[in-house]
Amino acid sequence: MMGRVQRWRCVWNCIHRPSQQLRLLHEGPDTVEELLERHLVKNKNENELENRRQLTSTRREALCLYRDILRATRFFIWPDSRGILWRDILRENARTEFEQSRFESDPEIVTRLLIGGRQALHSAIDKLAEKHKQR
Repeated sequence: MMGRVQRWRCVWNCIHRPSQQLRLLHEGPDTVEELLERHLVKNKNENELENRRQLTSTRREALCLYRDILRATRFFIWPDSRGILWRDILRENARTEFEQSRFESDPEIVTRLLIGGRQALHSAIDKLAEKHKQR
């Protein structure tokens, strides 16, 4: 509702106050150079954009892996020799691993860490399933 009111105010001002030249959003730039400058990506920024895309995708993958680890630890309900549940130990270890790798900026190393973490998670779940079948 508020968007409609603001839109009509803008139209009203443009019609009744022509001395104030308000540029609407749909009006384009004045010159071709302005258009190109606004919409074309510079070569130096292309690498930065690609790095940001990779960072966000690896960040998403890391969060997904962390959530999967937390979900999988629900099944580790027995205590260790000290009486602490394996679930808590595994969650704490996962948290410290992720915190240690938090500021890693090399995409190759981040990818290796993600692949290694995913493989470790799958092998732990497979071993848990085998033990459950043996019981």
